[in-house]
Amino acid sequence: MQHIEQARQSIITPAMREVARTEGVDEHFICRELAAGRIIIPRNRRRTGCRAVGIGNGLATKINANIGTSKDCASLDEELQKLDVAVGAGADTIMDLSTGGDLDGIRKEILRRCPVPLGTVPIYQAAIETVRSGKQLVDMDAEDLFRVIQRHAEDGVDFITVHCGLTRHAVELVRQQGRLMDVVSRGGSFTVAWMLHNQKENPLYEHYDRLLDIAAAYDMTLSLGDGLRPGCIADATDRGQIQELITLGELARRALERGVQVMIEGPGHVPIHQIQTNIQLQKSLCSGAPFYVLGPLVTDAAPGYDHITSAIGGAIAAAAGADFLCYVTPSEHLRLPTVEDVREGVIAAKIAAHAADIAKGRPQALERDRRMAQCRKKMDWEGQIQTALDPNRARQLRESRIPADRDVCTMCGEFCAIKVLSAEKKC
Repeated sequence: MQHIEQARQSIITPAMREVARTEGVDEHFICRELAAGRIIIPRNRRRTGCRAVGIGNGLATKINANIGTSKDCASLDEELQKLDVAVGAGADTIMDLSTGGDLDGIRKEILRRCPVPLGTVPIYQAAIETVRSGKQLVDMDAEDLFRVIQRHAEDGVDFITVHCGLTRHAVELVRQQGRLMDVVSRGGSFTVAWMLHNQKENPLYEHYDRLLDIAAAYDMTLSLGDGLRPGCIADATDRGQIQELITLGELARRALERGVQVMIEGPGHVPIHQIQTNIQLQKSLCSGAPFYVLGPLVTDAAPGYDHITSAIGGAIAAAAGADFLCYVTPSEHLRLPTVEDVREGVIAAKIAAHAADIAKGRPQALERDRRMAQCRKKMDWEGQIQTALDPNRARQLRESRIPADRDVCTMCGEFCAIKVLSAEKKC
């Protein structure tokens, strides 16, 4: 029985209990929201030993870390290091976006090692296998794509990104309006190129019921991708993006009726003043389904620091109601990320998620900040380090310059505001 079906019968599963315990909420609340499609727990029925992670209404903001090989950098060992670093730094889920090397072997090994839900984008592998067979990418057919989706489901992948809402009508709207950056989603560009060449509708939209059958058989969550997400500030919230979102709302309804867990993917590059509007549109059009955003990046002009532009947008988006943040690394737009880039990206997203959870009034987030303030008032340096979102970094900086008076830091020394007032109160 699928997780949604169990929730509809008020059956509290071990996964629901685990999520409730982790989140500090009532397990019946998890059950009700799961049945309504406002919470998901991505876990393929073939997967064992995977942490239960709840994403959605009333829960802590979650973060995802992307890893995966490319044709130029196809080291499985390095990707496994990234996996360990990402999970260790606090990533709630991982996505394998590999496009180089033995794709089946890489995915299976990452699945074997990954203790949290794992996602993939099957169209990548379908396109790559088509090209490797000596054909053009646009020669891929629907059977190629559905065979790969079936393979990922059988392997135990917990959630897949599928660009089902990218229709010929939405593409025509983009053409009519004119975009500065056209289509920047890799899966979206594959889909658009295929539709334009073959003059056919997107097979994932046309054969959506077949996709639901596969997802239902494995209780695999669908992450409905935003193939027309804006790739620059100038393209944000245009007709193509919104038309795709409207379609995704309808597809989410059909998935819920079929008992398939679903979340909606969102933009992209969005200026600060449009972020809240984007969140409100998604929540309204998609009946409160969990919203998974890439960033959003609030400026195009900071290559090398896009983990920061993403964290700014992510904090605003999550405070406005987004549920799930996809991290961005300092390497975004420049190269395949290194292990250190992955760590920095996770920490930046973790800060954004925590800041949003404070705005949402999440008790655990508020308590963490209160605990930090108490440690600072007592000048309890070890307590501050242990409470930090990145204890290793905090310890490294503290120990790099320790003053003779270990109560203070080298910024203020004897003129530390807290110490000055503490001494005065003792007089």
